Amino acid sequence: MILCGMKSIQALKKISSTPFTHATLQSVLSEYKNPNDKIKRMVQSGEIVRIKQALYVLSGPSVSKALLANVLYGPSYLSLDYALSHYGLIPERVVEFTSITTKIAKNYRTPLGRFSYIKSPKCLYAKSIKIETNRDGVNYLIASPEKALIDKVLFTQNLKVTSVKAMAEYLEQDLRLDLGEFKALDLGLVEQCIDCAYKAKLLVFLYKALQKLGVS
Repeated sequence: MILCGMKSIQALKKISSTPFTHATLQSVLSEYKNPNDKIKRMVQSGEIVRIKQALYVLSGPSVSKALLANVLYGPSYLSLDYALSHYGLIPERVVEFTSITTKIAKNYRTPLGRFSYIKSPKCLYAKSIKIETNRDGVNYLIASPEKALIDKVLFTQNLKVTSVKAMAEYLEQDLRLDLGEFKALDLGLVEQCIDCAYKAKLLVFLYKALQKLGVS
């Protein structure tokens, strides 16, 4: 059974960057008389990490937390501060993985960090989602730079912006947005999102503020 166990771990290492389900584990461990007992022992020994019911990752640094954010609760894509930091548009290092979903809002505290999900109207949700590939070749969904900013403006709680001037100050002083990185980005997406009629006035302020700040 030791050889069987080694083969099982090797099989899991082939998918070490990706989360896997309880059913996948049962399949990998099918040569064991009681796969569920083996799964419990693997969790207890730290070989695998239980993220939530029926979802696990292999211990170690190789797991893709970005993909985990997509898989943990979906449909969803990474956005807001996480995406803005990913693109180098804000200076802060972001430790929480914030995503947008069409389902009810949800928060998870896991051994691998905090994952939060914000509900979006369906009209807004599907616009400008990108597939990114990390250095391990793992694909995950993330907002485009423009969409990440739109989501930040729309879904930041208690954001009190009542003019174009106030929006420009929010972008420059509160977010400390790197406008040098943002100048060539597409303002047309803001117009498309205005048409969804969700907090449209905020997006009009955003559109005009970005124009004022030199974004084309």
